[in-house]
Amino acid sequence: MSSKKKVIAVVITTVALTVGSVGISQAASKAKVGGHAAKHAAKDADHAALQALVSKTIGVDSATIRTRLAAGESLGAIAGAKKAELIAVLIADHTTRIDAGVAAGKLTAAQATTLKAELTAHVTSKVDRVGGKGGPGMGKGDKGDRGHRGHGGPGMGGLGKAPKIPATTGASA
Repeated sequence: MSSKKKVIAVVITTVALTVGSVGISQAASKAKVGGHAAKHAAKDADHAALQALVSKTIGVDSATIRTRLAAGESLGAIAGAKKAELIAVLIADHTTRIDAGVAAGKLTAAQATTLKAELTAHVTSKVDRVGGKGGPGMGKGDKGDRGHRGHGGPGMGGLGKAPKIPATTGASA
């Protein structure tokens, strides 16, 4: 093979590899963006499920709850006589989410124990919190304590900021 043909073969191979690399890079980038969208879709679905749970428990539709929260009422005030039932249902829901986090390997048993120990106080404070635009966990206007979409931490299902999780010491329980 002549040197001219070798040079052409090297150039063609280099171009093919470069184009292939760019294609793989773009595919990976799209997958990353798709994963981000899927993560937000899952959070939005969790948020909608939480809204439905609150509505069903207290017998008031989500739109009315959002309106009343925006008017300055707390979720506990809207629930009225069903406030204790609402708190119990939310604690049970969050406990299930925490247990799912442990099963998925996202939380250690020690972290779950800490979260569960603080859960009653945390949920009660969120139910008693006077909401602003959208209120606690009831609309996209809810910025909670964190300044963004209103999704809570692990197992918090949109009711604001989760309790602090202690750092692990290397061994999971």
